Amino acid sequence: MSGHTLGIDRIACQGRGLCAELLPERIDLDEWGYPVIPDQTIPGPLLTHARRAVAGCPVLALRLERSRP
Repeated sequence: MSGHTLGIDRIACQGRGLCAELLPERIDLDEWGYPVIPDQTIPGPLLTHARRAVAGCPVLALRLERSRP
């Protein structure tokens, strides 16, 4: 079973913070409101929430990728 990782396109991100509201278990905000992901791995129970955060990003700056074994 492969896992997933969450990444940010820092150029595209505008620091709106919606991702942190949708996935607070993995995404924090820095002092300027930009996302910080200390642990990029997404366990199975959070996968649906991670997909929702990716889909909800207004500038499509988040990405969810399958981890390579």
